[in-house]
Amino acid sequence: MGCTTGNIAEEVSRPNFLIILVDDLGKEWISCYGADSIYTPAIDELTATGMKFHNAYSMPQCTPSRVTLLTGQYPFHHGWINHYDVPRWGHRAHFDPGQNTTFANILRNAGYKTCAAGKWQINDFRLEPEAMVKAGFDEYCMWTGGEGGNEALSSERYWDPYIHTVEGSRVYSGEFGPDIFSEFIIDFMKENREYPLCIYYPMVLTHSPFIHTPLEPYVTTTMEKHQAMTRYTDHIIHKIVTALDELEIRDNTYLIFATDNGTANRIIGRRDGTPVRGGKTYLSENGVNAPFIINIPKLTDAGSDIYSMIDFTDIFPTLLDLAGVKIPRESDIDGISFEPVLRGKPEDHQREWVLAMGSHGGRIGDDGMIKNWFEFRDRTIRNKQYKVYVDTLMNIYRLFDLATDPSEKNNLIDSKDEMCRDAIEYFQEILNDFPTIDNHPDYLPLDSSIYDVPPEWLEKSHKKDLKKDNMSPPVYPE
Repeated sequence: MGCTTGNIAEEVSRPNFLIILVDDLGKEWISCYGADSIYTPAIDELTATGMKFHNAYSMPQCTPSRVTLLTGQYPFHHGWINHYDVPRWGHRAHFDPGQNTTFANILRNAGYKTCAAGKWQINDFRLEPEAMVKAGFDEYCMWTGGEGGNEALSSERYWDPYIHTVEGSRVYSGEFGPDIFSEFIIDFMKENREYPLCIYYPMVLTHSPFIHTPLEPYVTTTMEKHQAMTRYTDHIIHKIVTALDELEIRDNTYLIFATDNGTANRIIGRRDGTPVRGGKTYLSENGVNAPFIINIPKLTDAGSDIYSMIDFTDIFPTLLDLAGVKIPRESDIDGISFEPVLRGKPEDHQREWVLAMGSHGGRIGDDGMIKNWFEFRDRTIRNKQYKVYVDTLMNIYRLFDLATDPSEKNNLIDSKDEMCRDAIEYFQEILNDFPTIDNHPDYLPLDSSIYDVPPEWLEKSHKKDLKKDNMSPPVYPE
């Protein structure tokens, strides 16, 4: 397939950035990507005046995706390979921007006003009440994630949510969390619209528990609630875009819409007439080929379909490129800026392949700290046509031709076809450049955590995850 692109007005300078990251939502639940079981007009409108990406890779689960987005590094580099709820499970785990800086820190240092609202989970705010400031955000309004020993209050992100701000953490009785987060962002834009803005909005929607919303209070089944939460996500997008228009800053704002991974496995949607089971935690396309839209009202060729290869490491350098800010020498990132694609010059984009890896819980080491389960975590690598799966022994054991087999049903690893053999050799050369041992975070200087789960609990949790077989092919119901 080819791609069409447009040109951005050259006079744009010091643009605003609004990064919206939906939780657990695959392409089969966004109508502009062919979803049959939902209608998302506000998200669709973003594509009508922007760019819709078809080959954008996230990681397969929450924590690896989010830390990758923040740092521009792959999980084997930044170390957050496993999913880990820091405030819930403890063991001194915490995100340390002193070791892996964030795009927000660099943009704030360059004069941007920065803000974050929504889901965090990678620091315990009881131990680090100013963790968001250290991560680069001037203002913040965050669901802390469930806190160990305080589950009854802290686990709530929707109705009666438990939220952390500069004033501390508390329950907002009678309120709906997504409304609090979106209003916080709109207020931040109103108060700071004379400055260049960088806003990070990792939504709590559409992650379980599945609930009713203010617009659909009477839904009862899991599917009805999931659909209601997806429609409310679209409602919030409309509200924020309307605010951008009313504040007259939309023409200078890059709005990036993405999701952290595929939909929860128990949710089945339909895309282009085909049932698709949610791919969260899986390396299959329904788990990691994420919805990715960039809204640019000054784009002359609206509604562009983009087939360039990008992944979550690329967001960091692209933001800095667009802002005219150099990446500090000490920032060792893996990403490649796709700013040329946004200028209508995809031929200048240097990325040929993308990677996804990481999911499931970690383990507790002999030193009482969280560790990776494998020295080398399984992963997938793909280019525009082919995709390979790599196991924990660094062996390529699956090859798919996505051009003819988008559902990944025909493993070509043993094919004698010359193009298949060339593809395996191509990916093997990429694989040879990876470290043979994945990094894991150094969680110092925290001496302890308020709450440490027993090591056997995580071991039991991991064994349960292994039954899901993260390296299995995608599951498409008949």
